[in-house]
Amino acid sequence: MYTFEDRNGDSLSLRPEGTASCVRAGLEHGLFYNQIQRLWYQGPMFRHERPQKGRYRQFHQIGIECFGMSGAEIEVEIILMSYRLWKKLGLESELSLEINSLGTSEERASYKEVLVEYFQQHAEQLDDDSSRRLQTNPLRILDSKNPAMQTLIENAPRLADSLGDESSAHFKQLQGYLTDAGVNFTHNPRLVRGLDYYSHTVFEWTTSSLGAQGTVCAGGRYDGLINQLGGKQTPAVGLAMGVERLVLLLEQHEWSAEKPLAYIVYQGDVAKAKAIQLAENLRDQLPQAGFVLHCGEGSLKSQFKKADKTGAKLALILGEQEIEENKVGVKFLRERKEQQFIPREELDEFLINNG
Repeated sequence: MYTFEDRNGDSLSLRPEGTASCVRAGLEHGLFYNQIQRLWYQGPMFRHERPQKGRYRQFHQIGIECFGMSGAEIEVEIILMSYRLWKKLGLESELSLEINSLGTSEERASYKEVLVEYFQQHAEQLDDDSSRRLQTNPLRILDSKNPAMQTLIENAPRLADSLGDESSAHFKQLQGYLTDAGVNFTHNPRLVRGLDYYSHTVFEWTTSSLGAQGTVCAGGRYDGLINQLGGKQTPAVGLAMGVERLVLLLEQHEWSAEKPLAYIVYQGDVAKAKAIQLAENLRDQLPQAGFVLHCGEGSLKSQFKKADKTGAKLALILGEQEIEENKVGVKFLRERKEQQFIPREELDEFLINNG
């Protein structure tokens, strides 16, 4: 937590994540009791720890939180939502999914006793950070990136051995849903989340392209948080993704800019007004195609040069004759074709066929 005193001596704490804030807002406005909610947010967060690659004092997250659903199907739903985003961005081959189950709070409490006893027997091998966590949140020791401690961590008792039948069945069901959906994943028994309100399923999307801190998106189930903050016990699950980390991954790709379908040129003030109307009408009728309206003065020759620079496939021409005849001139900028004059009522279909 980034906590400091301001000029008036007041202690301020900057939010490190959005889940708790979302829950507090939901409690304040009565969103959770006997209701199902699917919420999302985005905004700046803050961390006090030393920034690493892709990590900043102030960073931005997009979060999804779902309340009132206890089954594994809502967990796989938000995982698949993130997977669909990776595919849309062309990043699915660079991100790997790791999952684990933390069980119930009672199962975790039992496991913590076993884990603390194990690490106390090897206290001399713990680094300073892990020694501190042994007293506060021993599960976080399993997430240590210290190479000198990896053998010790590998030999630690496994949480899976402390799970009851219900928790094990829940986790098995999640794995089945992911397999059926064609999503590759790894069961990482050492995966824990940094915040102690998680239960049952936790997951991370990671990459090897950003150094040791390779988590891009993470989340899990947190059925006990609303109760901790004063509400009634409510099942909840969510995820958050780091915008800056996504940008770093995207910057490693070569991207070709989308090119407009047509550049609209004109001659005269009357044609200019008609051109503005034409551009808006085409954007309404053909939202997937790009249309650039020439702005400013210039001869037709200079306008055609600007049209060519945009990479547009066509130039749409409006002059006095075209307006009088209710037609639009069409000049092919990428093909050797004769210029055509298309009746306005036929232009949409013409553009669809030549798009």
